[in-house]
Amino acid sequence: MEETGADIKQRQKAVIDRLEATFRNNRIGHAYLFDGDTGTGKEAAALHFAKLMLCEQPVNAVPCETCHACRRISSKSHPNVTMIEPDGQDIKKEQMSSLIMQMTRKGYEPGRKIYIISRADRMNVAAANTLLKFLEEPEGEVTAILLTSSYQSILPTIQSRCQRITFLPPRREEMIAKLVDSGITASMASTVTMMTADVEQARLLAENDQFAHMRKTVLKLIEASDRHVNEALLFIQSEWVPTIKEKEDLECALNLLLYAYRDIVSMKAGLQSEMTFPDQQQIFRGLSMKMTYSQLSASMEAVLQAKKKLYSNMNRTLLMEQLVLNLQEGLMLV
Repeated sequence: MEETGADIKQRQKAVIDRLEATFRNNRIGHAYLFDGDTGTGKEAAALHFAKLMLCEQPVNAVPCETCHACRRISSKSHPNVTMIEPDGQDIKKEQMSSLIMQMTRKGYEPGRKIYIISRADRMNVAAANTLLKFLEEPEGEVTAILLTSSYQSILPTIQSRCQRITFLPPRREEMIAKLVDSGITASMASTVTMMTADVEQARLLAENDQFAHMRKTVLKLIEASDRHVNEALLFIQSEWVPTIKEKEDLECALNLLLYAYRDIVSMKAGLQSEMTFPDQQQIFRGLSMKMTYSQLSASMEAVLQAKKKLYSNMNRTLLMEQLVLNLQEGLMLV
């Protein structure tokens, strides 16, 4: 179900108020960077803003939602609004070149031209540099809206040319309470609220058997990595690879692995933060006493490096075997 303007305003009132004030004061910029966690409503807000800029009869800086322009933006069929998403592993230079050609040619309807780049942090270097030139010298009334959940991965030169708008997540404790009230276990609720800031998406994830199996597999890897390297490598071949096949699943699993090590660091430091895996306290406490801060830091860095390599053309089984070896090296640090 599509999120309405009222829905997104309820969740991100400060953001929508700012966008509506920009429209009301006739100060629409040429480039925006919407930055926030997965599930915070960045795309819904971008479409709401696009409607506002193209609506035939806005009232008090609010799009009517019923005119021809608003309805076509809702169905993602308006010729003046272009959506760009990663083509496979990343957003490629050819996509940016095609976009710029579309933005500069005639044949559009009257009014502003808008392009929305989803997961803008996935632009490869050539794509980012191609976009950068267009951001510097846009032709006519053109507005770019870049969406990202990884602001630090965006080129600083692109960051500096965009107005940054930050989407704040809801309080995690409140999300967990809502999920528990709906019948989700507290441990699973704690895990899924690290994966998305949207309560409904979190509930669907919590009820997904495949995600539950992935969660167990990640926890098994931590235990296997604490033992002999051959046992950990065998685990990758026998259980990890058959379970986690798709690239998107592997990205999710690596995030879970990173959150697990973060839990262990929090326990070692005696922090009272909400855990991702509260049902693993006993095991994690043992690991926190056994591992040094240097070892934990090396393990987290190994996972982060694996995430960076994920969207290269590296074989995923080889990537995981290399990660296991790096985790073992981290354990040998004194």
